[in-house]
Amino acid sequence: MTTGQAERAAPLSPAAGTGRTWVAALARRHGATLVLGLVILLGSLTFGSSFTGPGNLGAIALDASYLLLAATGMTFVILSGGIDLSVGSVLALSGVLAAYGSRWGTAGAVLLPLAVCGLIGLVNGLLVGRARLAPFVVTLATLLFARGLAFAVSQEGNQVYIIPADLALTRIGQATVLGVGVPVLIALAVFAVAGVVLNRTRFGLRVFAAGNGDGHAAELMGLPVARIRVRVYVLSSLLAGLAGVLIAAQTASGLPTLGEGRELEAIAAVVIGGTLLTGGAGSLGGTLAGVLLLKVIQNLINQVGTLSSAYQQVVSGTFLVLVVLVQAALARRRRQ
Repeated sequence: MTTGQAERAAPLSPAAGTGRTWVAALARRHGATLVLGLVILLGSLTFGSSFTGPGNLGAIALDASYLLLAATGMTFVILSGGIDLSVGSVLALSGVLAAYGSRWGTAGAVLLPLAVCGLIGLVNGLLVGRARLAPFVVTLATLLFARGLAFAVSQEGNQVYIIPADLALTRIGQATVLGVGVPVLIALAVFAVAGVVLNRTRFGLRVFAAGNGDGHAAELMGLPVARIRVRVYVLSSLLAGLAGVLIAAQTASGLPTLGEGRELEAIAAVVIGGTLLTGGAGSLGGTLAGVLLLKVIQNLINQVGTLSSAYQQVVSGTFLVLVVLVQAALARRRRQ
């Protein structure tokens, strides 16, 4: 069995199961993509060029790129049977440290936050994988720690560190290639590499295996489940840290309030994309569709103009509940 086959938990061939099973598998894997297409079509017909214009689409892509990085790491964590509530705070801490470290040039602005974020991910992984503590509790603790450290470095938010405009990092964060922001290209490159790792390497296969049955079956087969979970948490924190660095580069500053709620957005994008919260089944392609769907819906709400931004959270929350309910129904059908 290849790693790509391991990802496909249900057959797509009607000959391999009933028609209902095939439809259920199709809905779980590609439902977010289909809904995304319908939402884009609706937005195009309703708002025309104000929605489909290059400027608006570029803004959606830029905002989605930061979430995509966090959601990519979150996909690995959830597939392995865990959860990471700390990514929003890690993102904020990374942005503050990037701005703080810019006094030592681009190298300091990049290496300092990534080193700290990697260490936070390592702590998460060791406590979850080795000490076998509950991921929810561990990452909630690091959420508070990272956010508190971000405020401490910025002197309770009173000190806003500015990244010099002539720094290479700032130019990268604000540059465009053929109208596409460089952060978008970086996020897509990272996403592509992550896709290869997840679907074409032994490590990717082990991530799926670790998420099945709390990893007990994988341990019985001799797989190093604890080591796998350490690695996915380190990866999650590093990607959230990279998102924070890119946001700081784009805005030329680091704010400790940055990334509030990003962990929930990342989880929502992963789940909306069809990855099961129980782990063991899902795809990065679905995560990409989930990220874009969330950002397009938020943009359409802004296009209306008369609705409060709070409706973004209302719509996202309602949509997530519906997706989880559908996932639960599909999971029950698979067991029958």
